[in-house]
Amino acid sequence: MKSIILGLIVCLFTVSSGSSQSLTSGKSLPRIGIAGLGIESSTFSPAITHEEAFHAKYGPEVFTSYPFLSAGSPLRQQATWLPALVGKSLPGGAVTREAYESLVGKVLDSLKKNGPYDGLYFDIHGAMSVVGLDDPEGDFITRIRKVVGYKALISTSMDLHGNVSWRLAKNSDLITCYRMAPHEDAMQTKERAVTNLLERLKSGKGKPAYKAWIPIPILLPGEQTSTRIEPGKSLYQQVAPLADNQAGIVDAAIWIGYAWADEPRNHAVVMVTGDDKTRVTKAAEQLARSFWNVRNQFDFVAPVGTLEKSLADALASKKHPFFISDTGDNPTAGGAGDVTWTLTQLLARPEFKQADGPSLIYASIPDPELVKKAMAAGVGGQVDGVAGARVDARFAPPVPIKGAVESIVEGDINAEVEVVVKVGSIHVIVTQKRKPYHKEADFTRLGLNPRTADIVVVKIGYLEPELYAMQAGWIMALTPGGVNQDLARLPYKRIKRPMFPLDKNMPDPNLSVQFVPRSGESK
Repeated sequence: MKSIILGLIVCLFTVSSGSSQSLTSGKSLPRIGIAGLGIESSTFSPAITHEEAFHAKYGPEVFTSYPFLSAGSPLRQQATWLPALVGKSLPGGAVTREAYESLVGKVLDSLKKNGPYDGLYFDIHGAMSVVGLDDPEGDFITRIRKVVGYKALISTSMDLHGNVSWRLAKNSDLITCYRMAPHEDAMQTKERAVTNLLERLKSGKGKPAYKAWIPIPILLPGEQTSTRIEPGKSLYQQVAPLADNQAGIVDAAIWIGYAWADEPRNHAVVMVTGDDKTRVTKAAEQLARSFWNVRNQFDFVAPVGTLEKSLADALASKKHPFFISDTGDNPTAGGAGDVTWTLTQLLARPEFKQADGPSLIYASIPDPELVKKAMAAGVGGQVDGVAGARVDARFAPPVPIKGAVESIVEGDINAEVEVVVKVGSIHVIVTQKRKPYHKEADFTRLGLNPRTADIVVVKIGYLEPELYAMQAGWIMALTPGGVNQDLARLPYKRIKRPMFPLDKNMPDPNLSVQFVPRSGESK
């Protein structure tokens, strides 16, 4: 009896710990690795991204990034998971070659130790730029293939603002991307990539027979291609019926591409994968033609104007809070985050000189030196110094800030330390390191209530869901910075031309399917 009980305990322990043995079928579970790096990198920003910005997770810690792979979840129990490394950075400037090689080397070392593999989940953004290296994600997956081999299936999930090079497409067996912008379906997309991988492994179908790839010569910012409004809304609504409801198709996707980097791979792409050549071809060409046909209809997701017009609209509005997007230095698009041009203009406005003027929250400006001074002064004390333009001083110098310290909060994963300094009627958020402000809690934890403010100025493009739901009025200010929304002002030299909208009168492109060879095949 003891031996029977012991045997049951051992068996249960084996299953719960992710063994390669299935309790019910007795068949070996597939061995699946997990790896990925994600960042948007503007090559038009002087900022540089280092390794620590990726906040890399190793081994079992990787599971914390995926609720659908939590302990005891159905997907977790369907494979032996072998997580290597996953790192996600705030968008920023190009990644140093040293940081890239270090992170990739750690992934490869882990994969070598834990092989062999039946599959690998490759979780990337798709818009990483690395100093001195084109197409980093294509390079990354090629190096992974040298470790895991070509029999293993790789399922790649991406941001729709990523770029799909031929090399990335060839080395991915399954590939998908978000279908919403803002990316409210990010986790759903990642789960779909894993589910597709497991289905192809468990069914024995393996690699899809066909991967249709269509490059589309369109390069637009996300603020003009949001799926909240037309034509992006209807365009992306075509994807799910084609991808999810047709036999012979595994997945379909439209990539807008990343507008603020200057590489040949930066453009839109449609991909469809599946086993039915006719349906795969028809779906891909339908999506590509639909995208091209509505190219002239894309417009900004909100009213736009100069900063002067934006402030005039906000001050005249009886609706509060009125949001102004400071778009040119948006840190979640790749801006340095410390451009002072807008804040300089705000502090010079007479309307905000007095403490009882229109209440305005400015989020945010990074400056570790001013944060130090504020911490020394303490809450209620006075601080006098300059902030910003440590990285990107092309448009304005460091801005003088003199006012009362309203709050000091430590511990944010990105900002590390945040302080609020009141200058006149403006509450300026100053951070030790740059940080995006997307959620209501980002403000309330600092003692600020954006709902009762007259004006909230945020370094952002389109408003993220919580802020969008909160705004009573909204305009996007076309301000200078490394992610300038006026693409014609950017010094592109290496993207493929002609490219819409830079070349508005270009002829219609060839939007016929190009079939990508299956991974490991030469033709």
